[in-house]
Amino acid sequence: MALALRYAARTNIGLGSKARNEDSAYAGPELLVLCDGMGGHAAGDVASSLVVGELVHLDGESHGADDALDILEHALEEANNRLADVMEVYPDSDGMGTTCIAMLRVDTKLAVANIGDSRAYLLRGGRLTQITTDHSFVQKLLDEGRISQEEAQHHPQRSLVTRVFTGRPEDHPDLSLRELRSGDRVLICSDGLTDYVSTEVVTEILAEPGRTPGQVADALVHTALRASTRDNVTVVVADAVSPGEGTSKPQVVGAASERRGNRPLRHLSPAEKAAALTREASGVSTVDDGPVLAEEQSRPWVRTLRLAGITVAVLAVLVAGGWAAWTWSQQQYYVGEQDGMVTIYRGISQDLGPVSLSTAEQQTDLPVEELPYYYQRRVQGTLSADGQDDAERIVADLRALTAAACVPTVLLPDGSQSTEIPDDMDTVTADSLADAQRSAAASGPARELLRDSLELGGSALGGTETSTATAAPTGSEDTGPTATVVWPEGCP
Repeated sequence: MALALRYAARTNIGLGSKARNEDSAYAGPELLVLCDGMGGHAAGDVASSLVVGELVHLDGESHGADDALDILEHALEEANNRLADVMEVYPDSDGMGTTCIAMLRVDTKLAVANIGDSRAYLLRGGRLTQITTDHSFVQKLLDEGRISQEEAQHHPQRSLVTRVFTGRPEDHPDLSLRELRSGDRVLICSDGLTDYVSTEVVTEILAEPGRTPGQVADALVHTALRASTRDNVTVVVADAVSPGEGTSKPQVVGAASERRGNRPLRHLSPAEKAAALTREASGVSTVDDGPVLAEEQSRPWVRTLRLAGITVAVLAVLVAGGWAAWTWSQQQYYVGEQDGMVTIYRGISQDLGPVSLSTAEQQTDLPVEELPYYYQRRVQGTLSADGQDDAERIVADLRALTAAACVPTVLLPDGSQSTEIPDDMDTVTADSLADAQRSAAASGPARELLRDSLELGGSALGGTETSTATAAPTGSEDTGPTATVVWPEGCP
């Protein structure tokens, strides 16, 4: 049975300190894309809008279900390469990155690609399923069984991602192919929603009968704002419907929409859409200069007076607002680098001529070089904070990513757990706590007790007339109790 998509995309800058929307989303008849840019001063909005611009040509092209995943993967690889090209040409954008979720519909198949902590959900028969896996520090803790789902919802380090598009060759998304059924409802969203609104509430909103995708998208954004989301919040909601009931007009929201101005995409071909969004993401204007009035052509002094008037007005505004701007700037905080160490700064990471608008408030003892490469670049590009307390929280989050923060889980011979490696016994390592527990069950005291009680190897079961106690093999010796050490993933 053929299907179509009825969709809606919505975004909001959120209630935090961000001055611009770094999310970008595109919704079309055959393509859904959402990118959450990051990098603060390093142009996260450019990264998200650029990737959307590189993918939008897929909407309207003819694809087969067999090669949909390959086509999507290749397009994402080209988009990631484009990030690298832009950072090479524009040094100010070095360190930018973006999450990405892209869905390419081919008949009843849905090719899905994701990287980062933006999420995709599928509502089918009233049941909501997350169909992507976060690439985040908190997801690793969940996978290792170190925290619960409830703890993950409010974990202080939930914003730390482990994999995004940064222009590096090793940035690869997860890929999957899914069957789309009539009546399915798909949601893709940035963490501005999922970090502040519980899955139960999201399910309730999505499953409410009679609501259109636009009404659902509005309700989700409104709920995130009521939950005081501090991040940009962007959602795309799409329903699988019968042909003829779907939406045909593409929708662009967030940074990609702002960078392209007011030019309607619906009048452009897919190739023109891609070219327009890509040029604008790179900072190149796609809007022609307006016509010059005939009177201005023949009377240059009119233009001169008009320019002088505008200049005086601008200077007046600058003088009047200068002191207020300076006061505001000194209430801002960000995290950057000083002498190779992670440092909390007060002010904004800019200079006004010879005047620096920031001062180092606190230099920490955390070397930048001990951070993962991606976070080294983010610190060097500066991380904006909502205040001094938030800056200190960011430093704590960064410290948790260093090798020094690796705390092992030690399974002792009696079955108890500790974080201290004992000095008075031998140790072995295991890949996971589950492996360690299985190994302990197979060779621990309980098994020895069972073997003794059944007299394994003795006359009761062994078929020989030996004593109940079994002699140790020649040359063996008692090695004493052994503890099993499990290190978190990524620790040396």
